[in-house]
Amino acid sequence: MSLYSIIDRYREVDFAGFFAGVTDEMVERSLARDTLSASDLLVLLSPKAGEGRYLEAMARKAQRLTVQHFGRTIQLFIPLYISNYCANQCAYCGFNRRNPIHRQVLSLAEIETEARAIAATGMQHVLMLTGESQAHTPMDYLTRAAEILKRHFASVAIEIFPMDTADYRRLQGVGVDGMTLFQETYDEEVYARVHLAGRKTDYHYRLTAPERGAAAGFRMINIGALLGLAEPRREVFFTALHGRYLEDTFPDTEVSFSLPRFNEAEGHFRPDFQVDDRAFVQFLTALRLFSPRAGITISTRETAGFRDRLLALGATRYSAGSSTGVGGYALGRIAENRQFEIADGRSVTEVAAMIIAHGYQPVFKDWDSIQ
Repeated sequence: MSLYSIIDRYREVDFAGFFAGVTDEMVERSLARDTLSASDLLVLLSPKAGEGRYLEAMARKAQRLTVQHFGRTIQLFIPLYISNYCANQCAYCGFNRRNPIHRQVLSLAEIETEARAIAATGMQHVLMLTGESQAHTPMDYLTRAAEILKRHFASVAIEIFPMDTADYRRLQGVGVDGMTLFQETYDEEVYARVHLAGRKTDYHYRLTAPERGAAAGFRMINIGALLGLAEPRREVFFTALHGRYLEDTFPDTEVSFSLPRFNEAEGHFRPDFQVDDRAFVQFLTALRLFSPRAGITISTRETAGFRDRLLALGATRYSAGSSTGVGGYALGRIAENRQFEIADGRSVTEVAAMIIAHGYQPVFKDWDSIQ
């Protein structure tokens, strides 16, 4: 059964009606299970499960499962934007092709300069990002960029436009070992409404990209929805089902989740939904209980104080020292071209110190490619 078939089975489900009917007994029963079904996950995403005593119980169980599977460790990574050209017109994104921002693509020499500056912080996991323009960042450029980064970092992952398996395999062949790709929203109608032009309007091609990446040999696949575009409890539910589909289909692939909340960008877009901190914690802990072995990334979209409090609730990966602009490190180009606003501007050293202060170990490197 395809992922789309799984999602389509829930098309007529009355989610609001289900959530309204969740009882104390249902929450307690789902909380007690060692392995959660899709129905159990829905129960734990309900407003009833978000009440104080249940949220506290979910948090305790999420912490226990995370320590059991990951130890008291937090892996660190850093994003590197190498281009902000984009052929898409996404209503919510700062890189929207209609936004009047300064566009640029780093030369290979500039990528080398940025890589050296990042590596000097001790980071060994880098995430290479672009806008989604194949014309400005073609495959030959991407493979050469990845080769440069691979000289400086143990792990090079990508967050770029979706592509065919053969192209993912080319990147895997030069050392790229992971990918992040957000579906943005699993609600097909909302997806059509916020993606106005460009290849990104193809819901199905984007939905199947993570499995093409896994088939190409990436060891790590990170997925998520941009929380705020559509009803968030449904979005987290389908994100979790997507993750379980990947785990079942590609058992050798490490599956991770992100929970990006909408943050300000160019274009003055205002999402239909807001996710407050309490709901965010419920979503994070529900994902952990549903997928105990999955990584969970907390980005610098969240504030420093909130990220500190999430350490013990199921998170496993933190970005640090981040810039969301092209050339934002050694080249210092950060003011006019960033994709979204950063809420935690702490340096790598400061985030690592915070992790240690909370009794956890910051991990700069947990992977090496042995030829």
